Amino acid sequence: MFTGIVEETGEVVDVTDAEGGRRLRIGHGFDAVSAGQSISVSGVCLTVERYDDDWFEVFLAEETVEKTYLGEVGIGDPVNLERAMPADGRFDGHIVQGHVDGVATVTAVERVGDDWRFTFDLPASLGRYVVDKGSVALDGISLTVADRTDGRISVAIIPTTYDLTTLSAKEPGDPVHVEVDVVAKYVERLVE
Repeated sequence: MFTGIVEETGEVVDVTDAEGGRRLRIGHGFDAVSAGQSISVSGVCLTVERYDDDWFEVFLAEETVEKTYLGEVGIGDPVNLERAMPADGRFDGHIVQGHVDGVATVTAVERVGDDWRFTFDLPASLGRYVVDKGSVALDGISLTVADRTDGRISVAIIPTTYDLTTLSAKEPGDPVHVEVDVVAKYVERLVE
C-alpha cells in the first residue's frame, strides 16, 4: 500500500521490450532498494527484480503495458517514485494501492498565483467514483478534487507538489495514470 506522497522523481535509464511485456530500469536516489520490494512508479505498483546502488529494474506484464502509459515511456523520461508504506509509518496521503484504473488526459494547466490548476479528461467509466473534495491519485500523487464536471476533474497543485513530481513536465494532451479512491469502489460493491 502507498499513500500518494511521492518521495522523489526518478528517471528511466533503460527500456527492453520483451515477449509478454516490457522491462524498465529506473534511476533513483533512495538509500537502498531490495529484490521483491514494491515501488509505485508514476502510480503503478511494480516489483523490484534487479537493482544496484542507483537503479532498479521492474517488469511490466502485458496487462500493465496495455492499461498504463508505461508502455510508451523511453530513456530519459521522468517518473514519480514512492516506496510502499511500512506498517509503522505515517499515513500522510490517502489509501493508494498502485492499481491503475485508467489513463486520463491533461486538458489544461493554468498558473493561479503561486499555485497551478490542472484539468483532466477522465475515462467515462471512472467519473462515478470521483466526488468534489474527494481523493484521487494521479500519476501516484494523492490529490484532492477541486472541481468535478461530466467527464472532467480539476485539482489545485501547490508549489511543492509541482516542483517535486512529474506534473511540472505535463502539458495538455499528456497522459496521467488515474487511481480512484478504493473506498468508493467498495461502497459501490456493497450497495449493488
